[in-house]
Amino acid sequence: MREGEWLQITPDNDLLQAEGNARHKAVMQWLEQASVPVKLIGRLHSKGEVKIDIEHIRLRLFPPMDYGFDPRPHDRAQVLYEDDYVLVMHKPAGMNVHPSEASDPTITLAHVVADHYQQTDQKCAVRHVHRLDEDTTGPVLYAKNEFALSKLDEQMRSKTIDRKYIAIVQGKVSDTLTVIDQPIGKDRHHKQRRRVSPTGQEAITHIEKLYSSARASLVRLTLETGRTHQIRVHMSDAGHTLIGDVLYGGSQEFYRQALHGEQLTFEHPFTEEIMTVHDPLPEDMIELLDQLGIPRF
Repeated sequence: MREGEWLQITPDNDLLQAEGNARHKAVMQWLEQASVPVKLIGRLHSKGEVKIDIEHIRLRLFPPMDYGFDPRPHDRAQVLYEDDYVLVMHKPAGMNVHPSEASDPTITLAHVVADHYQQTDQKCAVRHVHRLDEDTTGPVLYAKNEFALSKLDEQMRSKTIDRKYIAIVQGKVSDTLTVIDQPIGKDRHHKQRRRVSPTGQEAITHIEKLYSSARASLVRLTLETGRTHQIRVHMSDAGHTLIGDVLYGGSQEFYRQALHGEQLTFEHPFTEEIMTVHDPLPEDMIELLDQLGIPRF
């Protein structure tokens, strides 16, 4: 149970019945077994932010933090899910997740999240767990405290955060194109582009065809890895560049790459419940489907 800046835990065993150093040692071991990150336990303990009595263990997991970004509102960025540990925000097209440099005046999702925290009287640092390209829409996951950030970062490293995307691509996608396992590296001829390269980093994309015609196809993509421009590079290399993705040679019939984050699944950092957050297809991509004669799904 949260009580202000503190999380209060009531163990359902005789853990707290010991005395002195024995009780303290038992609690530290119990916290570690309960998957509280060891480094975080150490930092909390060193600052006197672990308190133990005969009934409760209290951890100061919710100290007030500076946002780290100036709060700025934006009406197209919306909260998809929120609790004391995580925030999932819809990122609109044309918006970066964070500024490219401190002097950049452009509004980013980080500024919008800071505004949301300010408007709801929350003192949380703005800390994203993953990113989306500027012109890709979809959900972005934020950790609202150090405990959540540590747990979610570990999920990113272990590739257990599942991300599904919807894309509209050029040409008729074959039934046999179900997975692309091709390493991705930098394109030495173009600093913004990436390319399939034998010396690049491992990159795996799973593909489910939803609709296909000679002109365009609708596909659902699941990332097993999270390389920069992964979907865009893989689909372009397979001969099915995203419509509107001019950087990778796509047609210009859409003002951005036709790519949307449809679903985000992760293990809740505290309850360990599997959380699935959906983000509906944006209006501009629905209109594109209609223009191309692709049935809505």
